[in-house]
Amino acid sequence: MSQLRIATFNLLHGQPLAPDGAPRPYPADPGAPLAEAVAALDADVLALQEVDRHQARSGGTDQAAVAAAAMGAGDWRFAAALHGRPAPVAGWLPEPSAPNGLRVYGPGEVGDGAPPSYGTALLTRLPVRHWRARRFAPAPFGLPLRVAGRRGLTPVPDEPRVALAAVLEGGRGPFTVVAAHLSFVPGWNMAQLAGIRRWIADLPQPYLVLGDFNLVGAVPRTVLGGATVLERTSPRVRVRELRAAGRARPQLSGAARRRRARGPRPRLQGWYDLARTPTYPSHRPAVQFDHVLAVGVPRAAVGPAAAPRSAVSDHRPLLVRVSL
Repeated sequence: MSQLRIATFNLLHGQPLAPDGAPRPYPADPGAPLAEAVAALDADVLALQEVDRHQARSGGTDQAAVAAAAMGAGDWRFAAALHGRPAPVAGWLPEPSAPNGLRVYGPGEVGDGAPPSYGTALLTRLPVRHWRARRFAPAPFGLPLRVAGRRGLTPVPDEPRVALAAVLEGGRGPFTVVAAHLSFVPGWNMAQLAGIRRWIADLPQPYLVLGDFNLVGAVPRTVLGGATVLERTSPRVRVRELRAAGRARPQLSGAARRRRARGPRPRLQGWYDLARTPTYPSHRPAVQFDHVLAVGVPRAAVGPAAAPRSAVSDHRPLLVRVSL
């Protein structure tokens, strides 16, 4: 097995922040603080949220490409949740000439002059077998939230969300990683997370689901576990097939049944957090919105976790070492 460094980081569009959490202006090279922060993580797999592409506010930087170069990622994808420009209070102003719906960019689209966009990225140093992406509609209403650089609460409308999944080649075979940024609207984000679990059901385990879920405590792993239970619920026809197969098996003697009952039984591993530490706000972490969740990964394979301070974003990155 090889030990991998798995990380998730909500970038806040690479916004530089002072030690007290106040926004700082971007430097002459607007991608430099982001590149430095990503390089310091030295991640083999990195999920990024709130990523800008060609946005004026972040100097027109293709942030996914900058991050990929900084970590030496051999492959990556950026999924645009929307095309447009941020507008105070209104949320986003759509780009008339931009494509509608989901659009995914990769190494082949660097410097393509596409319209400004914003979304989620997944970057990796490992070989990739398969990519897929999904877009979620926004909640029909928003909420008053704390916004970096503003006092009090600001009314914020919800926005479309995207998830990226990749089947990666690990030392013991393939595994699936998902990068996601979920809605801040309670209930809506839980439905999105359950939808992600169903969406990757045909991809190989183990699963690692990374990102800013806007959920705290045991809620994310409970939602994923509930989605798994529902997924395993067999229809009546399947139940009849299983019962028929059981009746067709050779019958064991009483002694053989007792030996099998006494023998060790495999223990099913449910969804669990690979790291439990506050990540928000970055200057004084109090809650954990950012998660690395897994199923099919033995707990003994999980190493130390950290949420290091960074010079960008109001979130801290979450980094964990895993043997896969």
